[in-house]
Amino acid sequence: MDIATLRNADINGITAAGAAYDTLVTALGRHAESWQHEVADRLGAAQWTGTAAESATAEIQAISTQLRLAAQELSFVSRALAEAAEGFAAAQAHLINALDDAEKQKFTVAPDGRITWDDEPTSANYPGDTAEETAKELGRRITAALDEAAHADSEIAQRLGHLAHNASSGTGLDAATVQKDREAFAAREAVPPAGTDPETVKRWWDSLTEAQQQRFVLNHPDRVGNLDGIPAAARDQANRINLARSKQDLQTRLDRLGPEPEQFLGWAKGEPIPNPAYAEWHRRQQDLREKLTAIAAIEGRLTGDRPASRDGTPAFLLGYDTEGNGRAIVSVNNPDTADNVVTLVPGTTSRLATAIGDVDKADEMVKAADRTDPGSPRTTAAIAWVGYDAPQNIFPEAATDSYAENAEQDLARFQNALRTTHEGTPSHNTLMGHSYGSVVVGFTMRDHTPPVDDVVLVGSPGVGVDHAKELNIDPSHVHVARGSQDTMIKTAAGTGLLFGRDPMDTDFGARHLPAGTTDHSHYWLPGTESVRSFGAVITGNGNDR
Repeated sequence: MDIATLRNADINGITAAGAAYDTLVTALGRHAESWQHEVADRLGAAQWTGTAAESATAEIQAISTQLRLAAQELSFVSRALAEAAEGFAAAQAHLINALDDAEKQKFTVAPDGRITWDDEPTSANYPGDTAEETAKELGRRITAALDEAAHADSEIAQRLGHLAHNASSGTGLDAATVQKDREAFAAREAVPPAGTDPETVKRWWDSLTEAQQQRFVLNHPDRVGNLDGIPAAARDQANRINLARSKQDLQTRLDRLGPEPEQFLGWAKGEPIPNPAYAEWHRRQQDLREKLTAIAAIEGRLTGDRPASRDGTPAFLLGYDTEGNGRAIVSVNNPDTADNVVTLVPGTTSRLATAIGDVDKADEMVKAADRTDPGSPRTTAAIAWVGYDAPQNIFPEAATDSYAENAEQDLARFQNALRTTHEGTPSHNTLMGHSYGSVVVGFTMRDHTPPVDDVVLVGSPGVGVDHAKELNIDPSHVHVARGSQDTMIKTAAGTGLLFGRDPMDTDFGARHLPAGTTDHSHYWLPGTESVRSFGAVITGNGNDR
């Protein structure tokens, strides 16, 4: 697939072909009904008996069956063409948007995809000092669009080739063949719904061939990428597609915001009258810009351009969504193959825009775990789980249970999925919550008993229970950390905003981790006593301290 072919492709021709097959299917279906009513049913109602009658009846019924099977096979053709048109149209739109953006930003795209620009800073066509980075991004978008179209092309060729063989060989009139085709078409769309338990999802995934798995990743990345029970590598591939597509969509929405509305509607009694459209325009603009900035930062970590990843440690995008405040689940190293896996649940104000900060914390925990176990072949994966709608302010939002209650089922299912998709010997799994995130962890452990080996509560305002044993894990594997300068929790305690007994209270029954003089926001600074403590717990050595 090349740029000119995709850009100039007549998608309407495929759509028209699909519509023509729909018309043919309808006509054949009516013919089959007429045949059944006018011929088969009348013959059955006749008083004709004997050998000849039996032979004729069998022949007539066979024709009735073949007409129905032929109509079914033709419907498969129209459905295949409709899906192909949709796939080509999406790829074409992504390519054209990328080419349009290249032109707007003063880049020239050659027919073979090479991108050039005027590199003279004094020139009117100079695209700016970040031209090289922008050109790389444009190149990635163009390549992704061409790959998307090539996949759609390969898919439709394979499917139409199969159906054409059925038609020419007569196998398309065989009931067993048509049933297999029906099952194959149904399987193409049978992605388990969101919320399905991970074991069921994993069994479904394992029942697919490698080609079928790849087809689901490419055809339904939005559904595969966020489905617990799908292996990490496949989720990552799907979510990178989601990331690229949503980045383009968000940029398009930003470009289409239009001019800034007037700030005021007029004056009344000497005071300006605020224009609601002005405030809404700025809210939407800030939201879109914030999410685009967050996507760029996550992309940098995934591609290795971000400083934290320059030691070669890979990252996997296990979940992604831009709706509302947005979500992102990023794992440093592959949790399906790691010996130790820690999941960090961040607290108040966490959202897509802040996710990269939590990914940086995950990077630090991997390094801390490696330092705790020097020379060991054991590996650690650390996951930043920005996978819930967190409260965005201390009061009133973070003072309520509802955010934790709404998150606990998703977090429990995610923890179950880590066990389900893990390869080989089960990993040592740690569930860690910071601030309000520890409330989410506490509610999850109390109500769902996910399969974790250690729990860490950092700067916690309480976890919904009065004793560590109520978290459905041996209290010796519940660890709490609070720095001497963490005054936020003291403030919460003073205003009655604790969720149950203070986990630092001796009567709570948890093990205390050294946290030094850190404040509420800096437990993961490199080299701090607190992050070293986390490394020990993550590797299963927390009880040795």
